[in-house]
Amino acid sequence: MKSYRIQRGVILCCLMFLMSLCGKNMCPEAQAEPLDDQWALPEAEILIDVGHGGIDGGTHEGGVLEKDINLAVAKKLYLLLNAQGISTVMNRTADYALSDDNRWHATRSRHGRDLSQRSQLSQEINLRMLVSLHVNWSRNRSAKGPVVLHQSEGRSALLAFFIQNALNNQQGTRTLPRLGKPFYLLRKVEQPAVIVEMGFISHPDDLKMLTNPHGQTHIAEAIATGLRQYLIVTGG
Repeated sequence: MKSYRIQRGVILCCLMFLMSLCGKNMCPEAQAEPLDDQWALPEAEILIDVGHGGIDGGTHEGGVLEKDINLAVAKKLYLLLNAQGISTVMNRTADYALSDDNRWHATRSRHGRDLSQRSQLSQEINLRMLVSLHVNWSRNRSAKGPVVLHQSEGRSALLAFFIQNALNNQQGTRTLPRLGKPFYLLRKVEQPAVIVEMGFISHPDDLKMLTNPHGQTHIAEAIATGLRQYLIVTGG
């Protein structure tokens, strides 16, 4: 029953997203080709984990919420990848909390239900990799740029390297990917997984890029480049 509920929820989620695309000019690159029919569950190359959502706004700065940035970039990345023939699904397509769909994890912690739901979805879909989108914040107002966190295994580290390198080229930074050992998803997800901190919402330059549709597209393009390079090297 747990598997059925999760798959049904993701299928409805994806169908609602496809319906919402009608009449919207989300991304010129993606409109040039129809979406690949092979995205349909239960198989996909990539699961985009859209950080936070609903009551959980994530970090914030001046009224801007992380959850909204994560979703905006995720939609662009989803369209880019599917238009390029890389089957991709998202685990959140609107502003809601994944914890609301979790009726099987017996805990009073909403955050715990959210994380376990994300992890369980990765097990219910036949994936090659998971990329989790987030935004950073720091008390140090000079901190800026993307950071990619990876699991303590080679495939994840390789995936992080390609995405970090593409984002560094896009943003003019020289950051190295980092081991994300304490993070729940990186410990629980069985497939190669990375957390992409796309920039610092606390830095004015990053904030401008993260909230600008063109900046969001450039970020999505860089992440897509890194994902494609990983697939090529690993025989995808």
